[in-house]
Amino acid sequence: MSLTSSDNPVHSRLPIQDAVATTSIHRWRFFRAGGFDQVKICSGLDLANLDSLDQKLWVALACPTRGLDFDPRTTELIDTDKDGRIRVPELIAAAKFACENLKRPDDLLDGATELPLAAINDDAPGGKTLLAAARQVLINLGRSDATSISVEVFADPVKLFSDTIFNGDGVIIVESAADDEEAKRVIGEVATSIGQTPDRSGKLGVSQAQIEAFFAGLREQDAWFKEGEANPGVFFLGRARTEAAAQALSAVSAKVDDYFARTRVAAFDPRTPALLNRSEEAYQEIFAGEMTLAASELGAFPLSRIEASRPLPLTAELNPAYSSGIAALRRDTIEPMLGERAALTEAEWLGILERFAPYLTWQADQRGEAVSGLGIERVREILVSGVETRVAELVANDLALEPEATAIDSLERLVRYHRDLYRLCRNFVSFEDFYEGKEPASFQLGTLYLDQRACHLCLPVDDPARHVVMAGLAGAYLAYLDCARTAPSEKMQIVAAFTAGDSDNLMIGRNGVFYDRKGRDWDATITKIIDNPISVRQAFFAPYKKLARLIEEQVAKRASAADASANQQLGHAAATTVNLDKNLPPTAPTAPPAAAKKLDIGTVAALGVAFGAIGSFLTAIVGYATGVFRLGIPATAGAFLAVVLIISMPSVVMAYLKLRKRNLGPILDSNGWAINTRARINVPFGATLTAVPKLPPGSRRDLQDRFAEKKFPWRRLVVFLALIALGVTWYQGKLDRHLPERARSARVLGSWAP
Repeated sequence: MSLTSSDNPVHSRLPIQDAVATTSIHRWRFFRAGGFDQVKICSGLDLANLDSLDQKLWVALACPTRGLDFDPRTTELIDTDKDGRIRVPELIAAAKFACENLKRPDDLLDGATELPLAAINDDAPGGKTLLAAARQVLINLGRSDATSISVEVFADPVKLFSDTIFNGDGVIIVESAADDEEAKRVIGEVATSIGQTPDRSGKLGVSQAQIEAFFAGLREQDAWFKEGEANPGVFFLGRARTEAAAQALSAVSAKVDDYFARTRVAAFDPRTPALLNRSEEAYQEIFAGEMTLAASELGAFPLSRIEASRPLPLTAELNPAYSSGIAALRRDTIEPMLGERAALTEAEWLGILERFAPYLTWQADQRGEAVSGLGIERVREILVSGVETRVAELVANDLALEPEATAIDSLERLVRYHRDLYRLCRNFVSFEDFYEGKEPASFQLGTLYLDQRACHLCLPVDDPARHVVMAGLAGAYLAYLDCARTAPSEKMQIVAAFTAGDSDNLMIGRNGVFYDRKGRDWDATITKIIDNPISVRQAFFAPYKKLARLIEEQVAKRASAADASANQQLGHAAATTVNLDKNLPPTAPTAPPAAAKKLDIGTVAALGVAFGAIGSFLTAIVGYATGVFRLGIPATAGAFLAVVLIISMPSVVMAYLKLRKRNLGPILDSNGWAINTRARINVPFGATLTAVPKLPPGSRRDLQDRFAEKKFPWRRLVVFLALIALGVTWYQGKLDRHLPERARSARVLGSWAP
């Protein structure tokens, strides 16, 4: 029987098993937002049939498991291949699992933290096991009377098994052996020799693989010793005495070889002993500091004084750093083989090495080295004790509970999916949370307050240099910020999208405050900006602001130059004044000032032409203004509006076209998402992502500012200029036809009229 959605309103609460199949195709509902159609998940049937939704209609095809406002444990459970990403097949499998094991899949839409035991579908395969596991967990926690189980129960997995000895993980602890003291001892020896594994109870134990490796090592060690015992040349002094002799031999054999090699060189060339015995300077370097009784500082020096073919003394004249090692060699190796000796010749030393050759060959082929620390007697004691079978039974008893323990893992999966799955789908299959705005989307990290704005579209950034390459294609105004907290010390980087207001006061180095989804505040500093249009309003005023900045820059430049010149002249005048009363050396007479040059006639003509041009320009301006005013107030306002539109319209049109193309996709792609569509952020929607300041309803404003700067009298200036323009127009007689006879300029001015 195929599952289909009903025609009931959104959130129809029909159990999945009661749905009546009217068609083999699931019927979906869509809503349009961001410039594209998105599926609307309205019921548990929609979740159960996600596998029938064409992947081309999914908003996202993959997302990271980290960096989201989402329980990381839930995303970890959905990410079955453990690659750090959630993909479409994994989300479909999670939805199938949740819907099959709930009596009412529509309960997933509630997102409740508590899962009632009665809601578990015990008719589904494995449903009875899940229900039994839930009851057992509640019993372990001392809540056997509870009728529901919550997500918080699984926050500490160790707590669920803290009092258990057998818990299905195949790891046994010392307590698993109960009264079997030999088994307890062996479990401890396995841990010491091979290693330990954490048990679900939180204690350290040993796994089946470690136990098998331990007993395999015991058998290898036993077989290896039997090979040595079968060879008469190996333990020629008896096993214990041969092992002690070999140990003493290996401790100093390299140094003894070094001694006899030096005596050979001394015999070869009589000039070398002084060099072979080390120089006085070498001793002086050591004697300059504090020495120990063991004289370890002499470790690099020869065993004894080097002379040609000299035997090695065993009781006196020895390097203090090796006196104890030579004593052990004499006691455990030389005397058992050669009898008492006060010195050892090179021939005797070579004979000892030859006698130990079979032992050293056998030693180099050691097997079962991991358990060698137990000693061969203990190894053979364990092998004949039969404890291996008893330990294997303990492991089998633990593994017998594996289905129940696995059911607990599945139970945690169901409880978490019951709370989180629907919300994840609203932020993966569609971006319903993001475009509805009732609650932030999972990828929205928090809110940034900066420059009297609250930016809600903030995302984490791991690598800003890599992030900016892709995010720059989004067409949005982006600010990258370093965020830090002092208690506890934490740091992170975010990117915030400014979608309302203007960018006049946004610059690198500005500080703000970022509040994450947990309500914690972070100090935030802008480190990088990707400049794009923010709003149509900003674009409208941009040309005028650019003109104002250009004027300010020019005025500042001219003022700076004038100030520098004035300071230079002032400094020169001050220096002259200070030196007036000093006996300065006579200076060469200066040439008399040149006679003032008469004003050139050409200059006069040029000045006349310039003043004439200025007068003509002012006359044209006055005439144009008079003509405009003559058209009336509506026409004048229309003309002014036309000029404003001519200046601002190109900037507004270009900004509007760019704002319509703003796309969330590249920003999320930079964070590891695989966005399947163009998630646009148009002008109306962008205005909701960045809040600008507004006075609360019912607020009162006191408009009087005691410290307000005096304003320039623009109104008086405009009235004054208008009166001048009106007077000039009347003087020229252009208003005579509109005035009575007595007020006309020709009548009033008479012969003075133009």
